Amino acid sequence: MINDKAFLKEKLNDYYSHIFEKELINEICELGAYKSLKSGELIINIGDNMTHIPLILNGAVKVVREDRNGEEITLYFLEKGDTCAVSFVNCINRRKSILKANTEKNTEAIFIPVNKIDEWLKKYETWRHFIIDSYHMRLIEMVEAIDSLAFMKLDDRLYKFLSDKVKIMKDSVLKITHQEIADDLNTSRVVVSRMLKQLENEGKITIRRNRIIVNF
Repeated sequence: MINDKAFLKEKLNDYYSHIFEKELINEICELGAYKSLKSGELIINIGDNMTHIPLILNGAVKVVREDRNGEEITLYFLEKGDTCAVSFVNCINRRKSILKANTEKNTEAIFIPVNKIDEWLKKYETWRHFIIDSYHMRLIEMVEAIDSLAFMKLDDRLYKFLSDKVKIMKDSVLKITHQEIADDLNTSRVVVSRMLKQLENEGKITIRRNRIIVNF
């Protein structure tokens, strides 16, 4: 991790300077730590103690929930300008993480120690608004994830998943296997392969080896 104040301020100014007041930016530079993460890197696992929370500078982070059998479902993604506000409740209450987060592509973030979270909520209005807005967005995304499970057919869920991933990755060509999609949608690879072929026949996607091109 990098703790150089001038370096952190330069990174923060690219996005967060118009969101946070100067005093808060200065505190983040004083206490935060920059980290560059490779694609597929685990940030936090279920059951881990939460010592820091990330402010995403660029890239994408996938947040998932896991059941007792190890089955996963993707809840939402974090992008530039985001943080995982749902984790703030765990931080404030000093509870272990109930979510797992890993990078979808190369990602940069500044990690803030959790002991400042509650203090900044009282001290800085911009931080309070940022957390409330972030919590609201994450709640909406989780409701959408529940709705898709409860009300959408699998082929519609699959196409939505691929479309959302294109937006996150900012690339219409997705480097992903059928098994990885099945894991994210909590279904079988055989079912995913069948549904992908159906979507290809409808002209919505083009299938290549370990790649899927989403046609808009």
